[in-house]
Amino acid sequence: MFSVRIAGNIINEDILGSMEFGCKVAGSKIIVVLGHTKCGAVKGACDHVEMGNLTALLSKIQPAVYDEKTETENRNSNNGEFVEKVSTINVKRTVHAIMERSPILKEMIETGAIGIVGGTHDITTGEVCFYEDTLIINAP
Repeated sequence: MFSVRIAGNIINEDILGSMEFGCKVAGSKIIVVLGHTKCGAVKGACDHVEMGNLTALLSKIQPAVYDEKTETENRNSNNGEFVEKVSTINVKRTVHAIMERSPILKEMIETGAIGIVGGTHDITTGEVCFYEDTLIINAP
């Protein structure tokens, strides 16, 4: 297991480089993008928080905020359903961004050398729910 953690499941060159190392060099076999319920970074993005270096991190979550179209009122952290929907969208966007932004990982996924999946950890129950529409495992 090779663990890379960052608030809000965002992707940048450092995170991608760490995942490339973990998979290509260290031998990890699956990438799991795992969000969690009541995520503070997602709440911050929903509230459009701007504060020092956090501003740049939260800006990477903003597209998920804008992609969530079903909640039309109270589009902020006080609306728990909105926050969870944004979190789900953010995880799914991150799974796709990994393949779009890393030719190394994309090739490894396409050839079946590694797999990828997104999911959410419910911090209240401990349950992890994986999103089938993000699961890509191509057996060689």
